[in-house]
Amino acid sequence: MIANYTEQGWEIITQRAHGVLAAQIAMQWRKNDRPNRWTETLIAIADHDDAQTELEADDLLTPQGGPVDFSMKKFKQEHCMRLHDFSISKSRYIALLTSMHMVFLHKSEALSNPQVRRFLAGQKQLQKQWMKELGITQKEAGEAYGLLEWCDALSLLLAQHHVPPENRVVEVSRGPDNKQYKLSRNSNGTFTIAPWPFETTSFTLSLESRLLGTLKFESCDHFKKELAGAPVVEQVWRLQK
Repeated sequence: MIANYTEQGWEIITQRAHGVLAAQIAMQWRKNDRPNRWTETLIAIADHDDAQTELEADDLLTPQGGPVDFSMKKFKQEHCMRLHDFSISKSRYIALLTSMHMVFLHKSEALSNPQVRRFLAGQKQLQKQWMKELGITQKEAGEAYGLLEWCDALSLLLAQHHVPPENRVVEVSRGPDNKQYKLSRNSNGTFTIAPWPFETTSFTLSLESRLLGTLKFESCDHFKKELAGAPVVEQVWRLQK
C-alpha cells in the first residue's frame, strides 16, 4: 500500500487501486505505438500488484504502529510466487510482463541475497521460454514492459503527491520509446507531460484513497478494521497537452 502522512491522518492507497490508476494512464497512450497484445498489456498493467491485498495481509504495521508504505517492503518469495501464479493463470504474455516487473523491482536485492538471485534467475528462464512460445522478440517484450513501468512510475508520482508546484518539473522515467518524459503542474491546476505521449489532448484520471484519523495502531486487525470502515475519497487529475 501507499501510505501518505497528512495533516488529517494517514492517506492509504491500496496497491490494487494504484494499479487501476496505472491502467487508466495506459489507456490514453497513443494508438500507433501500443503493443500488439493491447488488451493483455492493459490487464498486466492493472494487475501488476494484484498479489498485495491489504485486508488479508499481516505485515501492515511498522514497529512504531504506523502503516507500512510499499517502499519499505523487501523481497518475499511467497508474495512473488502468488503474483506469478495469478499472472500465469491469465496468460503467458501477462505472466511475462509481470515477471519482468518483479525482476525490475528486486534486481538490486539479488546482489546480496542468494534467495532473490535464484528466484530471479528462474524468472528469467521462464521469460525466455514464454517469449519463444509466443513468438515475441526481446525488443517487443522490452517495449511492452517499458510501457508498464512508465505507467507505474507516473501513477506513483501522482498517488504520492510528488509533483512540485509552480511549473517545476519532475522526471517520470524513460518510456517504451526510451524518451525521458517530464511531469509538471500548470498554474491552472492541470498537469502536463512533455513530450506529450497520449492520443488525446486532454483527459482525466481518478484514484480512490481512504483517510484514517488514527496515527498509531495497536495491531494489524485494528488497522484493517479502520481501513475497511474509512471514508473513500476520489482524487481527480486533469492532464492537458
